[in-house]
Amino acid sequence: MKKTNKKSFGVIAILSLVIAAVCSLTSCSDDLDVQQSYPFTVEVMPYADKIAKGQTVELRFEIKPEGNYANTLYTIRYFQYDGEGSLRLVDGPVLVNNDRVLLESKTFRLNYTAQSSEAVKFGIWLEDNFGSTPWQQTFEFNSKDSDDDGGKTPGIISPVNPGTITPIGL
Repeated sequence: MKKTNKKSFGVIAILSLVIAAVCSLTSCSDDLDVQQSYPFTVEVMPYADKIAKGQTVELRFEIKPEGNYANTLYTIRYFQYDGEGSLRLVDGPVLVNNDRVLLESKTFRLNYTAQSSEAVKFGIWLEDNFGSTPWQQTFEFNSKDSDDDGGKTPGIISPVNPGTITPIGL
């Protein structure tokens, strides 16, 4: 009976080695499946809807991706449909129509300064470096007559509450 147990143990050991060899060759892959591209939304804080020539309105944004990949980069571009003005990243460059600019952070601010007294309309596009569907929003500002502010100088961005416009001298 001892020889039968030794033969059974030998057969079991050999079968175990064969199964382990087959499993080690087929169960692993060198390819990692890392998701890099995540859909994202953008939150825009409330902003003024009227603007006069020479006046600046601040727009605040926060990009909210559905996942997190450390090497995701975001770019911004804009196109002005109506009116005249300039759009610039706060502490950054003035944006040029349809030129992409790299964003340094997922939260950022833009200043739009009207250079005419007519109504303004422009679109902003945000894209990531993986080709996800870009986010787009159109911004419209009605013209504000110079009489609307009581004849005072057009407003500037208030240092107390940067999201509001305060006439100079108040």
